[in-house]
Amino acid sequence: MSAAAPRLPAAASPAAAAVHLSSLKLADFRNYATLSLPLAPGPVALVGDNGAGKTNLLEAISLLTPGRGLRRAAYETIARSGSAGGFAVAATLEGRDGPTAVGTAVQIAADGSRSRRVRIDGADAPGAEALLDHLAVLWLTPAMDGLFTGPPGDRRRFLDRLVLAIDAAHGGRVAAYERSLSERNRLLEAGDPDRRWLDAVEAQIAEFGVAVAAARRELVGCLAALAAAAPSQDAFPAADLALAGDVEADLANRPAVAAEDAFRQALRDGRARDRAAGRALFGPHRADLLVTHRPKAMPAALASTGEQKALLIGLVLDHARLVASLTERAPVMLLDEVAAHLDARRRAGLYERIARLGVQAFMTGTDPMLFELLGPDALRLTVADGRVRPA
Repeated sequence: MSAAAPRLPAAASPAAAAVHLSSLKLADFRNYATLSLPLAPGPVALVGDNGAGKTNLLEAISLLTPGRGLRRAAYETIARSGSAGGFAVAATLEGRDGPTAVGTAVQIAADGSRSRRVRIDGADAPGAEALLDHLAVLWLTPAMDGLFTGPPGDRRRFLDRLVLAIDAAHGGRVAAYERSLSERNRLLEAGDPDRRWLDAVEAQIAEFGVAVAAARRELVGCLAALAAAAPSQDAFPAADLALAGDVEADLANRPAVAAEDAFRQALRDGRARDRAAGRALFGPHRADLLVTHRPKAMPAALASTGEQKALLIGLVLDHARLVASLTERAPVMLLDEVAAHLDARRRAGLYERIARLGVQAFMTGTDPMLFELLGPDALRLTVADGRVRPA
């Protein structure tokens, strides 16, 4: 992605290939000692009591993508209690290229350290980013309900996850930017840093920071374009989106190269101030995603809890459509306890949107009645005590 104008198609690409998990296997994962689960395309309803292991299944699937999954949990907390400390997740994907075996495992070395391995069709992959060549996984969890009222850092992480689904290099750029910021902080704390080294680190910060800001801006522009085209009577209200930040504003008015030069100069001019603050006070690490409830012209943070939930669901559904449009591959969606907080009209709207997207969507709930409107082709599974069976 670049700082260019959004390149969003008017609708989901007709060439977007359906992708689904046809099987899921777990070993020593949370409350699952072993699991071998056949799956089918389309909606998957996972029904069971709280604590039965429904969300654990979603978390396992979320680890088939870069990062620490939908809970952002430390690896040692994921391994099943009483196991050796490692775990494995494997799946068979069905898509345009035929079946593809993907998997990830965390193993414990002799010194007690944990390392993650990723395999694709039986061969070791260079990193988890390689999974994005085969699968995009999007999720919505109850922990995200406070997204609009929480700190800006939560919204930046959310936005970066959205970008990563269509730009596999974005995670590496964000990590490199954050490492460079940390290095600059250490140099400034030293009191009398090598100015040539500081110049070099700030050049890296500016390069990576502008790339991160440009990718975020483009993603926000694409989602804003989709929201602008949304029907006024949709079950989920349209959201106006904007990205607030100094570098982001600069990119709106001049080329990335000029924005990079200005960012580098701002870092140089702000050294004394940043040394006193103990951190950089300028850059995309301070940006914020601004969301407005369009029909009411109201900031999302001031909307009711129900309206915020509807806005967030609509945003995630639009993102799924965007992923299908830009990658020509339908994503897999993980929707944890979403239906329970919707009235019947919005539940029907959600299921209709999922059907139109043609995605495999895993949904959890405690009451099978929540999924009555899914239709007869949905796969319904009962989860209890680390076991899964057809409903």
